[in-house]
Amino acid sequence: MKIWKQIVWSLVLAGGAFLGWAWFYPGAGDTLARYGIDWFSVSSTGQQAGDARSGGGAPRRGGFSREALVVVAPVGQGVVNDRLTAIGTGQAVRTVSIRPLVAGQIAEIPVTSGARVDAGDVIIRLDSAEEELSVERARLAAMDAEQKATRLGSLAEQRAISSVEADAARTELQTARVALKEAELALSRRTVTAPISGSLGILSVNVGDYITNQTDITTIDDRSEILVEFHVPERFAAAMTVRKPIEATAIARPGETFEGSVTAVDNRVDESSRTLRVRALVPNQSDHLRAGMSFEVEIQFQGETYPTIDPLAVQWDSTGPYVWRVVDGKAERVEVAIIQRNADRVLVEAEIAEGDEVITEGVQSVRQGAAVRIAGAEPNAEQQGGGGERPGSGGAGS
Repeated sequence: MKIWKQIVWSLVLAGGAFLGWAWFYPGAGDTLARYGIDWFSVSSTGQQAGDARSGGGAPRRGGFSREALVVVAPVGQGVVNDRLTAIGTGQAVRTVSIRPLVAGQIAEIPVTSGARVDAGDVIIRLDSAEEELSVERARLAAMDAEQKATRLGSLAEQRAISSVEADAARTELQTARVALKEAELALSRRTVTAPISGSLGILSVNVGDYITNQTDITTIDDRSEILVEFHVPERFAAAMTVRKPIEATAIARPGETFEGSVTAVDNRVDESSRTLRVRALVPNQSDHLRAGMSFEVEIQFQGETYPTIDPLAVQWDSTGPYVWRVVDGKAERVEVAIIQRNADRVLVEAEIAEGDEVITEGVQSVRQGAAVRIAGAEPNAEQQGGGGERPGSGGAGS
């Protein structure tokens, strides 16, 4: 094929591609108009007028329309900072570490590890033979002193002895009684009892062991309620108040939610982590929870309300993000500030309201104040190019 034929065919194909783009691409008319080429829109106007005279309804769809074809989505409403989720650690509402008050050899352990005990139940007994003898000796001394005081008191009443001797006997009686109480106290300390009701931990001693007052025997946990301690960001510090309801989920028991309330809020924010320490109390009637468990704590707040838009509606330029809002069939640029970006919606701060329509597709052909045509919407009178019947128009076409 000769070179001039190849050039002609290339020009024909290029011209056909240009005409196809100008006819079918929705924003072609605006693009050409920016370069001063308006004869496509004039041709379209003549075609629309011919359609109107012939009774046609809407103009032919194509790139010759001056209205940009766009897709819109309504503005919604979203809430942020309305809930807080934190990870906390559970503690028994009361925990006691058991140590003896005196040293000695363990003679008996009437309880087992993990058993449930009530306040006053015996946990261990130390060898107390010497203390029992001391109590018996003190008891006998007290009885002898009481008899002597009674006898001398009778003689003093008969004036057989002086009152000084009777007073000395009464003093000896009081001293003997005090000695008896000391001996009984020493004997009672040879028995270690539970100070609170709860569940025993693992016993770290055995019968025959010699222990001192520094020996940890076991712990007792009152887990009728669980204290969950967690930390919240400082922006929630003002909203954290005592008795605020919470929901806690044990990581070890997924699917079960336990309701509780805040019992204590720290008086200062930790400088290193910028968090506030909080404690909440969770009932544990079923006894499924244990001290040391990890919990996911959720707290509800009033939150802050912002408009939400489709992520495709957000556009960017050198000044920042903005959206195109459709008002009375025309595009209006609205500056926005992004508050939170989610997978399906973007929360923004802007002068838009719930129910407004913003452009999500076709933004490349949109200009400030220019008319737009919403895809799928019924065309209005201006878009129909006078296709509606007006008074007196019927005779003009005949």
